[in-house]
Order: sequence, then C-alpha cells, then structure tokens
Amino acid sequence: MASQLKRPVRLSARDREALIRLITTGVHPASSIRRAQVLLELDASVGEPDPKEVIAARLGVSGEMLRLVAKRFAETGGDALATVSRRKRDLPPVPSPVTGEVEARLIALACSAPPAGYARWSLRLLEKHVELTEGIPNLDHSTIGRVVKKRNCVLI
Repeated sequence: MASQLKRPVRLSARDREALIRLITTGVHPASSIRRAQVLLELDASVGEPDPKEVIAARLGVSGEMLRLVAKRFAETGGDALATVSRRKRDLPPVPSPVTGEVEARLIALACSAPPAGYARWSLRLLEKHVELTEGIPNLDHSTIGRVVKKRNCVLI
C-alpha cells in the first residue's frame, strides 16, 4: 500500500466515464483495457482503494503492474487516456544505413555488368563488392535484396 500512497490516483468524473466506456464498449487492445481497470481500482476520488494485494488478485495482475500504472499516471500529469494508451515511438531505434544516395549507388551497381568470371550478379556477390566500394556502408545480402526487390531491379 506504500506505492499507492506515493502516487495516489485521483480521476475526474469525466475520466472515470471515459475509462468505463473504454472497458465496456468497442474493440480495444487488451493491455489498454487492463490498464483502465487498474486505474479505476486505484482511484482514490471515490473512496479509499483496497490494498494492492487485493486489487492485484481481483484483476489477475501483479503488484508491480499496479505500481507501474500509477507511476505512468503521475508521469502523464493525470491524463487517464494517455496512461492506458500505448506510447508512440519518436524515432526508430536505429537509423537505416540505406539512404537515397546509398540506394541509388547500390541499384547502379546491380544494374551494371557483373565482374569478369560471373554470368550475373548474386546478392552475395553484390555484398562483397559493396564492402570494397567507397561511400557505401557495409550492407548484408538480405538488406541488399530488400533494396533490389523494392526497386524491381532484375539482377543481370
């Protein structure tokens, strides 16, 4: 119960209605519904909430989930709908090494004549030549294959 005292959840009447509507109507992700149920159970504006062990057992979640939902509610500034919805990622975790210039140079290489001794380009042969080419980052054959397929380039 100490975590509930650290971050008390107080919902407005409008937030309670929105959460109840989210739980009872429409099609919503199960994680959003579960977080909404946790928020409604932790709400101290309608009375003293039950101990977290009782709430966790009733909802079938862990005490840690109760703590995390209360923490997220505090982080969002008391916005109930932002608490139950999924966070949007700002940027991809790793920027793609394939930029427009890299893609253009890769396609130009794939459309050129294959090296002596080879009848056509293969993805692994392109991978070897990309490693030797200046200005193109080292790409594996699967990445090269995605670029070639995206541009409908036929390896000759």
